[in-house]
Amino acid sequence: MTAFPKPDITTEEDIKHLVDTFYDHVNLDELLGPVFNDFAQVDWDHHLPTMYKFWSTVLFGSMAYKGQPFPKHLAMPIERPHFTRWIHLFTQTVDELFSGEMADQAKQKAASIANIFQMKMGLFSSPLVKP
Repeated sequence: MTAFPKPDITTEEDIKHLVDTFYDHVNLDELLGPVFNDFAQVDWDHHLPTMYKFWSTVLFGSMAYKGQPFPKHLAMPIERPHFTRWIHLFTQTVDELFSGEMADQAKQKAASIANIFQMKMGLFSSPLVKP
């Protein structure tokens, strides 16, 4: 039996599928789930569409996202292990669903975002994950 190749990320629907699946994993995760659901008390009906716009802007240059994500993370009780787990789950989700140039870019951009956030938060002085 031959496995079919996974598609690349090419549409807004692909981004929605990636984001929804990723946050399904986050919600089940014993380290990240409590940060999102107990501490931040994320309103998922509001947060998910924001994340669709964010990743559309990051990957497709759509300019749909107009916010500033970093300040929202400053007050959260997150440290390096949270970022490590976030990157692991994001990469795992991309690999589970997609393959190709845009999928690789998504993983690289996620690692870069995590590294920038950690540097701004003073959690380390050199990157955790090389983009």
